[in-house]
Amino acid sequence: MFGSWLTCGVVLPVNGLRPLRQRPKSWGDEWLLGSKDEHELGPFSSWNITGTYKGDWRFLDSANSSSKIPDFKKSKGNSILELISTPTKITGVHYVQGVIIFHGVFDDEHDVGSAKIRVEGVYIWPFRQLRMVGNSGKESEFGQEDDYMLSNPYHLLGVFSSQVFQESPREKIWKRKHSPIYEMEKHCNIEIAAQISRVSSMQNDGDHDRYHLEGLMETPSVNDDGDCFSPMLLNATSINVEVYYNKAVNYTLMVTFISFLQVLLLIRQMEHSNTHSGAAKVSILMIGHQAIMDAYICLLHLTAGILVESLFNAFATAAFFKFVVFSIFEMRYLLAIWKANRPMNNGENWEAMRRELSALYSRFYGILLGGILVMYEFHKYFHFILLLLHSFWIPQIIINVVRDSRKPLHPHYILGITITRLAIPLYAFGCPHNFMRIEPDKNWCVCLSTFMGFQASILLLQHYFGSRWFIPHQILPEKYSYYRRFDPAANHAIDCVICMTAIETSHRSNDCMVTPCDHFFHSSCLQRWMDIKMECPTCRRPLPPS
Repeated sequence: MFGSWLTCGVVLPVNGLRPLRQRPKSWGDEWLLGSKDEHELGPFSSWNITGTYKGDWRFLDSANSSSKIPDFKKSKGNSILELISTPTKITGVHYVQGVIIFHGVFDDEHDVGSAKIRVEGVYIWPFRQLRMVGNSGKESEFGQEDDYMLSNPYHLLGVFSSQVFQESPREKIWKRKHSPIYEMEKHCNIEIAAQISRVSSMQNDGDHDRYHLEGLMETPSVNDDGDCFSPMLLNATSINVEVYYNKAVNYTLMVTFISFLQVLLLIRQMEHSNTHSGAAKVSILMIGHQAIMDAYICLLHLTAGILVESLFNAFATAAFFKFVVFSIFEMRYLLAIWKANRPMNNGENWEAMRRELSALYSRFYGILLGGILVMYEFHKYFHFILLLLHSFWIPQIIINVVRDSRKPLHPHYILGITITRLAIPLYAFGCPHNFMRIEPDKNWCVCLSTFMGFQASILLLQHYFGSRWFIPHQILPEKYSYYRRFDPAANHAIDCVICMTAIETSHRSNDCMVTPCDHFFHSSCLQRWMDIKMECPTCRRPLPPS
């Protein structure tokens, strides 16, 4: 049969592929063993099919009615194959081993994630035939396919993202022992027969060859009493690692650019609140919250760079810029806010200030380490934890209402930080072609964007309409009015001690403001003064909020 196939040059259809147990015993083995010259093995050259294949699976029989594996209720899903091919002493035969990961096999009620099956077999390259069987019994061995996976950026970053964004190792062990796939491996044999073809040059988006795998997977019962479930059709195409590598590099460039923008926005905000009273209006919890977020992002990128050696430079660069953002700019701004909110005591010595500063650093790094432990313990609620991490504007909103602060944050800082903070989570959970191999969750992305936009909208409205614009006036405490009535008998020119020009008090005007200590100033002069310090320019008494 193979001889006629080689002569005609026709590729066998997938429907004609059957697993090993249904093939004729010869398989053309005598012809392969008897041949010594590779040029006599057929018109095809030897292809190296080592690589990562991504595709889908589906049951040929859409109504899969298996009595042995009743949990296989879904009829299609995604699949990933990690294969490594090694030449053998038999000419024309390569030994293949690897892993097949099936996504979407079970219903969500099982909560077991994907099904992972280790396989091994042979690749007869003169006929482009791949035959594999399951070898779950060797799961504990550290084989050659593990060496390949530990050098493959696609697989390594997938493992890293699954550890960080999906589930913990303890959950993986528990889910595996309680998953239906565990029962299938004990009672069913796994046999795969596939045809390998090369992707056309029009579809190949790189210099390296890409291959397409199409075949059948059958699961005869160990007791030979029928199949565990109906045959499964596999379709997968090898991934161009260079394209995947470029995606990861472009992502690190995006993170680097975002970090640079955040530095510029921080500098703009520090200039906006460069006075003592201006810094006192900013919430220290808001800046500390963002500093902890940047510290986590720095550690994540640094860990990913150490794990994937080929991408170390790219990820280390992104981690370095995040380190600069949180350790230099945000921590410096944190200390400025701390000093502005700290009461000044003339008789205080350096030791007391150093103790308070040490307590500040201890609380910061204690929260940083404690947050890592919380995320590890509550790994299944990672999406909710991310929402909490992106609630950093809430402390500033509360401080504005409590203190009735006037324009503590620059509008450019509010908008810019909101957008740049959304970039990384939206890429990870919203981009369908992200390099992290995380399934997109559009509903969560919409929820996060709405939540962040709501916080930013409140801050902008507080900036333009006042910090308590959304609170009814009936329940607000009484505030001092700087435009209060004054004694009309004092109908003479008064000089503003700020600009040293005369103030006309003969008629009621919004150009004149009166302090509780009965000192008169121009409205614009006193407002600029109160942006710097809340003291009367004449007698240095504390001034109430305007």
